[in-house]
Amino acid sequence: MQDTPSETPELRLERDGDIGFVIASNPARMNAFTAGMWRALPEILTAAEAEPGIRVIVLRGAGTRAFSAGADISEFDSARAGDATAAYDALNDAAFRALSGCSKPTIAMIHGFCLGGGLAIALCTDIRLADEAAEFAIPAAKLGLGYNARWVHPLLAAVPPARAKEMLFTGRRFKVAEALAMGLVNTVATTDELESKTRALAGEIAANAPLTVRAAKRTIDELTRNPQTPDLAALDAAVAACFASEDYAEGRLAFKEKRKPRFKGR
Repeated sequence: MQDTPSETPELRLERDGDIGFVIASNPARMNAFTAGMWRALPEILTAAEAEPGIRVIVLRGAGTRAFSAGADISEFDSARAGDATAAYDALNDAAFRALSGCSKPTIAMIHGFCLGGGLAIALCTDIRLADEAAEFAIPAAKLGLGYNARWVHPLLAAVPPARAKEMLFTGRRFKVAEALAMGLVNTVATTDELESKTRALAGEIAANAPLTVRAAKRTIDELTRNPQTPDLAALDAAVAACFASEDYAEGRLAFKEKRKPRFKGR
């Protein structure tokens, strides 16, 4: 896998075994997302979902300086002013919804800066790993931006309300130790070990029964987003599909034969 920065801003998908890496590359601006990159994210996720060989999706920035510094502020005068603001926010929202709605497990591999829209992207993933140099912030209050309520929900799913208010009220940067303590990230690793730890976690997930992992993801997301009115029928159907699958038969057989199961996702 080539994670080196490209000369021009781009978002690309690279498969490495069971893992699909979605790589943000904008070297001049710490992997900040341009409008084109926001627009590309739903398309790339659709491609990753459609590829049966990909079982886990990892989002990362090119290189090790930054996961993403958020939206490319150099575009704001034209893309996020006046009548264009609604269209730009719609691009953001489509990207966040596509990532939050992804049926395959997602991991954010966070090197360095994870700011603004970059943090919003990371919050839409299932699991977040960060290196010791990582810093996190939502600087909307320092820019005069209104922070969309739809994007606050993933933040509240990760941290307590008082912490979310602190982040949004102050706009300050939080070091990785604070991020770990408040639940913003799952694991911290050294810069050199972050990729290997991310790959190990992704591999552990990929080795399990895909239908079971997806059912668990769907259940947790549904119960978190709609705690009062969860779609229990849909969740029951997802669980029933696991019991009716070839993988369930393979799992039982492998247990009897004392070997590792070979799951196929069906």
